Amino acid sequence: MWSEDDFQYAIENTEVILAPQSRIATFGQTSFRFYLISELMDRVNEVRVRDGRIHAERPQIVTPDHYARLLLEGFGEKAQRFAERLRGQAQKFAVLRYGFQFRKTDVVEKCVRARMSSVIEQTRRQVEQADEPLSAVIQGVDDAWEVCLLKFTIDLIERSSGDNLGEFRRRGLV
Repeated sequence: MWSEDDFQYAIENTEVILAPQSRIATFGQTSFRFYLISELMDRVNEVRVRDGRIHAERPQIVTPDHYARLLLEGFGEKAQRFAERLRGQAQKFAVLRYGFQFRKTDVVEKCVRARMSSVIEQTRRQVEQADEPLSAVIQGVDDAWEVCLLKFTIDLIERSSGDNLGEFRRRGLV
């Protein structure tokens, strides 16, 4: 089982070499392709390249009223009062909920005997030349590659949320 240090190590050693040119679409689903590159720990100059997809569902608005209804289920009078306060503050804030589907069946792995830096550079050039605007090249940790991928998706949500919320506001949905 992994320790907290293993997770922290994976997070700290995740680097986006080439980010997608687009953000998560406000309306509709967005599919991102990723190339996650990691060095095999037990072999010199052997690198694993994982090629796969992450599917981001359309962001949903979660309003204070929605939170209030969730809070009330199975709670007492204090929760009821707090829920009423949230309803009174409805115009002040809303939260976007993002859904991701990560399908391991979409992931293809290959091992390459080369230096990590050359594999990263070659993959970056390949993506740029193929004009793949919804692709990312990520450097990560081999054993905890899924943690690295989750870190990437969280960063992608952070980059997208301001634009998504702004678009919801422009359309009068928030």
